[in-house]
Amino acid sequence: FMKHQVLPKDYNSYGSRRGNHEVMMRGTFANIRIRNEMAPGTEGGFTKLYPEEKVMPVYDAVVEYKKRGTDLVVIGGKEYGTGSSRDWAAKGTKLLGIKVVIAESFERIHRSNLIGMGILPLQFIDGMDRKKLKLSGSELITVLKIENGINPSDKIDVEIKYSSGDIKKIKTLCRIDTKNELEYYKNGGILQFVLRNMM
Repeated sequence: FMKHQVLPKDYNSYGSRRGNHEVMMRGTFANIRIRNEMAPGTEGGFTKLYPEEKVMPVYDAVVEYKKRGTDLVVIGGKEYGTGSSRDWAAKGTKLLGIKVVIAESFERIHRSNLIGMGILPLQFIDGMDRKKLKLSGSELITVLKIENGINPSDKIDVEIKYSSGDIKKIKTLCRIDTKNELEYYKNGGILQFVLRNMM
C-alpha cells in the first residue's frame, strides 16, 4: 500500500480488500487466534523457515520456499477451516502454493472449497493426530502413490521423514467425497474444470 501512497489510516479491513490477491495472500493464516506450533510464542501469520529455523511471516517463508521449489503441506487440528471467510481461506491457501492439508477433521464448506482450489484434503485416521507425530516443521512429507490416481474416500499413505533420518508411514482418509469433487481436483480446481469443459 505504501508504494501506492495508501496511508495506514486508509488500509481498512481484510474484508474491504478481498479483491486484492496481494493483500489476501498476506492475510491468509494471519488471524491472531491462530497458533502455529512450528513457531511457539507467536500468534497469527508466523512460521519457521527450514533448514534455517528462522521465524518469519508466513508470506515471506512461502516466497522463499517457492524460490527453492519446495511444495508445502499444512497440518491442522479439528474442524480445520472454521471461520467467516472460508472462500478466501481456500483461495489464499492455493495462492501460497500449498498442495495438501492434513487435519483431524474439516469444516464442511472449507473442505469443499479446498478441493475447488485444487488442494488435496487428507484426514488423520486410526487415532493418529499431529501431536502423536511429534512434528517440528522440519520434516519432509510425501503423499505416496498419488500419481497412480485417487478415488473418493480412498485410504492414502503419507510418509514423514524426520530430520533424524527416521521415517514414519501413516494412513490418511482422502476427503474428496464425491465423483464431482474428484473431477474438480483432477483438473486443478473448479475454475479449470469449468474452462476445460467450455472449450
